Amino acid sequence: MIYHLAPLDDWLRDPGRPYSAASLLTDGFIHCSADEQTALAVANAFFRDTPDPLMALLIEENLVEPMVKWEAASGGPPPGSTPGALFPHIYGRLNRTAVVGLEKLERGTDGRWTSLTPWS
Repeated sequence: MIYHLAPLDDWLRDPGRPYSAASLLTDGFIHCSADEQTALAVANAFFRDTPDPLMALLIEENLVEPMVKWEAASGGPPPGSTPGALFPHIYGRLNRTAVVGLEKLERGTDGRWTSLTPWS
């Protein structure tokens, strides 16, 4: 299972088409994380000011149709993630059939993302 962070509106846009993040155009791939801890570290490093709801797409890597490459983060992993961690990058539009779950990120009283909860 790999995690991709996205505002809910981005995920709901064009539900009949493969999913695409802005990073596919800017970086050539869709950024993902290997586990919940790393996803929360990424959220706090890069999505701190993103309005709720911020979602984690739970992706079954074996079902992803485009190529997935595990690579080091440019500039190193964000604080709170494992030093030297590799990140799964999806090189193409994500087929929605690979998304097997959706969880909402929750904030603590200090505004930091602290946990994921099932989306209903």
